[in-house]
Amino acid sequence: MADIGYIALFMALAVSVYSAIAYILGGRNRDAVLLTSARNGLLAACGLVTASVAALLYSLVTHDFQIEYVASYTSRDLSTGYLFSALWAGSEGSLLFWAWLLAIFAVILVLQKRTVAKELIPYAAAIVMFTQVFFLTLLLFVSNPFHKLSFIPADGRGLNPLLENPGMLIHPPMLLAGYVGLTIPFAFAVAAMLTGRLGEAWLIAVRRWALIAWLFLGVGNLLGAWWAYVELGWGGYWAWDPVENASLMPWLVATAFLHSIMMQRRRGMLKVWNMVLVILAFTLSLTGTFLTRSGVLSSVHSFAGSPVLGTMFLVFIGITLLGSLGLLYYRSQDLKSEAEMESLVSRESTFLINNLLLVGATFAVFIGTFFPIISEAVRGVKISVGPPFYNQVNAPIFLAIVLLAGICTLIGWRRASVDNLLRNFLGPLVSAFIIGIVLFLFGMREWAAIIAFIVSSFVLLTILYEWFRGTRARHRIRNENYLKAFWGLIVANRPRYGGYIVHIGIVLLAIGITGSSLFDVSKEVSLKPGDSIPFQQYVLTYDKLDQYSTASKNITAATISVSEAGKPIGRLTPEKYFPYNFDNAVSEVAIRSTLVEDLYIILISAEEDGTTAFKFIINPLVNWMWIGGWVLITGGLIAFWPERRQQLSPARLERRGGG
Repeated sequence: MADIGYIALFMALAVSVYSAIAYILGGRNRDAVLLTSARNGLLAACGLVTASVAALLYSLVTHDFQIEYVASYTSRDLSTGYLFSALWAGSEGSLLFWAWLLAIFAVILVLQKRTVAKELIPYAAAIVMFTQVFFLTLLLFVSNPFHKLSFIPADGRGLNPLLENPGMLIHPPMLLAGYVGLTIPFAFAVAAMLTGRLGEAWLIAVRRWALIAWLFLGVGNLLGAWWAYVELGWGGYWAWDPVENASLMPWLVATAFLHSIMMQRRRGMLKVWNMVLVILAFTLSLTGTFLTRSGVLSSVHSFAGSPVLGTMFLVFIGITLLGSLGLLYYRSQDLKSEAEMESLVSRESTFLINNLLLVGATFAVFIGTFFPIISEAVRGVKISVGPPFYNQVNAPIFLAIVLLAGICTLIGWRRASVDNLLRNFLGPLVSAFIIGIVLFLFGMREWAAIIAFIVSSFVLLTILYEWFRGTRARHRIRNENYLKAFWGLIVANRPRYGGYIVHIGIVLLAIGITGSSLFDVSKEVSLKPGDSIPFQQYVLTYDKLDQYSTASKNITAATISVSEAGKPIGRLTPEKYFPYNFDNAVSEVAIRSTLVEDLYIILISAEEDGTTAFKFIINPLVNWMWIGGWVLITGGLIAFWPERRQQLSPARLERRGGG
């Protein structure tokens, strides 16, 4: 199977090179025969990469330990689900998965029925195939997933125990799909600049691609936060780790792009800015892939570093960035805005400020992430930037972004009058401040939290008010009942109301982050069986300690009874296990979760005399984050769902730009 997989990759590289060149030549000469041949080459490349993936999967599930990758990431006692997840558990396999997803997306790109941007497809497909050539080159000559050992081990090392979690079955594929998905908008942007067709067509073609990539990245980040919360055993969900930051940055830039394309389509503004955002989003997706594999920064999420692999990524990123920005400079005269900002009090200004804040947050995260490299180059000492830097810089930025989500909901385009502002914002604003006063009267004294909850309430109320107005208007005009009018409102304008639902999800995330960040309480204690200790409103009783072994690890488990107001409410069993094939112990935390708070228990260590060290944590409102994540996904899917096709004239598609 190793030979089949490697040969398939080699053939895929050959046909990808041919397809990329044939698309360029066929598009330039309008040669239908050559374009058909290029498309067939693209389809063949997808089939060959799929065959290679199938060969590696077969080797994983059949325990072909002569393949180094299989021996490194699987073992005979690993369950079938985690055998499949081993495909992306290592650097080589995840790169193969990256190439496979790109091949699939390329097929969707060329087979998708289109009413717009048909003339851009050959060039966009060529850009995708050149990207595919880069990844296939890495797989064949630098990071070969089919490399054979000179002997056959009796068993493999097994999967890293931290990865034996349901979240790892979905989290990495989601992030990789988000990274790969950003290739398509980039390819269309470059195609538009190459051909000079800079009107609305390329934006229409990439909106849903950008949205699905954004959605994949969002889901991937949320699942990563959940995995860190339940698996890593430190009580939090986001540590501003370099690899976490690497997946956050393209998501922030993609968020900015999804907002700014509305400005270009409606007012003919921000044309150059949109190109910059697409280029940055794709470049940052490559940077994220680079960070996990280069070894330049240490992270619990990264693979073993490879200098050659890192160098090749840097070269490709440099070529991509300089080439696309150079092309943008060449076309800049054709990308002039058609309108000026008429007023600071308008929806255009809120979108622009939102964009600047999102890019500013991205820049802050980028500087913090790469500061160790910068400091080492300048001063010879590698200095890391910790969470306090990110929290102090980004917390007010993110809060301002949330606030703008409420303002842009009700503010008008072009110029908003004073009467319009009072009529739309007075009710939600007064209600939000009343909520803040109530929180203060009930004992909340953390001003940062009060401000965050006022902002979150304001945004939620503005969205609900806008929804109420639209539903009431539809009820009066169409004589529909309110429930039908509410649903009809969503169906009639899915992008708009899907976006509102996404904003509600962001508000819920903000509430969860505020509560868990500013009001968490922790305590470390050492107890013997039978001891009880009060912790906030709970009484925790250490019942017993169990120790046992399985085929792959030694396990220590403690049982703790939890009571509240004198009433038993359950038992929690935190664990710590020691894998035979890995040096580090792994904590399995115990969590009692409600909408109000999580009681989070970590088993730190156990002594021979029965004394056991625990860390108890109360994390308020954490569940609102996970609920917000589901709401965000729902809104994203609604916005992504196809609308009724509208026929757009070529004149309209080309009138904004140099086409």
